[in-house]
Amino acid sequence: MKGLVAVPRLVIGAPQGRAGKTTVTAALIAALRARGLRVQPYKKGPDFIDPSWLGLVAGVPCRNLDGFLMERDTLRQSFLRHAAASDLAVVEGAMGLFDGVDLAGTGSTAELARVLAAPVVLVVDTSRMTRSVAAVVLGCQRFDPHLGIAGVILNRVARPRHEAMLRAAIREYCGLPVLGAFPKDEELVIPDRHLGLVPAGERDELLPVLECLRRTAERCLDLEGLLAVARSAPPVEAPALAGGAEGGRGAHERVPVIGVLRDRAFSFYYPENLEALAAGGARLVFVDALADADLPPVDALYIGGGFPEVFAAELEAGLALRQKIRRAVEEGLPVYAECGGLMYLCRHLHLNGDRYEMVGALPCDAVMERRPQGHGYTVVEVVGSNPFFPVGRILRAHEFHHSRIVNVEAGRVSFALHVHRGWGADGRRDGLVYKNVLALYSHIHVLGVPEWAQALVDLARKAGRRPAGASEQG
Repeated sequence: MKGLVAVPRLVIGAPQGRAGKTTVTAALIAALRARGLRVQPYKKGPDFIDPSWLGLVAGVPCRNLDGFLMERDTLRQSFLRHAAASDLAVVEGAMGLFDGVDLAGTGSTAELARVLAAPVVLVVDTSRMTRSVAAVVLGCQRFDPHLGIAGVILNRVARPRHEAMLRAAIREYCGLPVLGAFPKDEELVIPDRHLGLVPAGERDELLPVLECLRRTAERCLDLEGLLAVARSAPPVEAPALAGGAEGGRGAHERVPVIGVLRDRAFSFYYPENLEALAAGGARLVFVDALADADLPPVDALYIGGGFPEVFAAELEAGLALRQKIRRAVEEGLPVYAECGGLMYLCRHLHLNGDRYEMVGALPCDAVMERRPQGHGYTVVEVVGSNPFFPVGRILRAHEFHHSRIVNVEAGRVSFALHVHRGWGADGRRDGLVYKNVLALYSHIHVLGVPEWAQALVDLARKAGRRPAGASEQG
């Protein structure tokens, strides 16, 4: 039965990408948490890196909300499930406020705000503008009159005189409150690389940035005004959806163990994906590919994306682990690998004229290019036999990679997926299949592909039933 739930909430949007949404959102959350408030962070769209910072500063995992990957009721249910224990929810948008997958803005931050009935606070990069700020904000207000833009945060403000002019223009022409003004300051910038920001936790020396952001937010944001905006949000409709099916097991059935490579090289995991594996009946064991020499006894392996190219030398140095993973693959270990995980399973990684030894389980090589090879949402159709998905299944996913695969031994590996939207491995295909391995460039979210988790758990359970020694990895 549907009902209405009161959840204080707001969406941080911007007229365009790279306006400073993540910086402002992280700073806001840090300041609110310092007041003793429990803040549940969310990130609109497919993203692993920005959520790592928002989750770190909030002290709870950041959740992704995506109108392309998820049904609306699923999205709304996920939002409410995780916001229930918080004092307020803060959603960071993506790209420009109205940017979606088509001319109608499908999947945009604005659409998400409407689905959640959440007020929007607009972050505007004010570099090299004064009065024109009003035209930008007014354009956003009038472009969609049904969207509740509740205030503005000015970013990269040059000096007090600049700020005064910006505030006056917005007051005169837009009738909106200015809820803060962030100065132009290099200390307030989280460094980035080719896929966006550097992930939180990868470099400890970046952590002081968060303290700097908190102090700036306390000085430069109207925290009471922002809380009032969040508390002005109307009750949100709670969809009546059945709970996710959890895998059962008999009283004497062994719990399947799924190994997850999680470290600085492989950090791209949606919390829901890992939680779904545990809910399906598996026990997760985490492996550090940069430090561990041994592969613990596991019944399946999950290798997410990340930055193997940044840590190529360290991964190559992990010879013992690489050999054990390769041997386990040859013996039939079920493995699901996404993007960086695919690269790690290849024979070699070619980078800046150098060649690094990888696992060698897949008969192909990975090559890093300067330009993105695939970027954005993907739609793929399962057309070939594989351990995880039935033929005919259409999967909505996303990709963002600078690598491509070469030297594929066609007689030893096949492709399970046909690409309808996106690039995949070569513009037509994705999903390399070798024995019980499925390695693909497309990232899935379990809220959009709910059967994935149970498929991996079932494969692990089946592998665990083999006679002792049949899959020994020592």
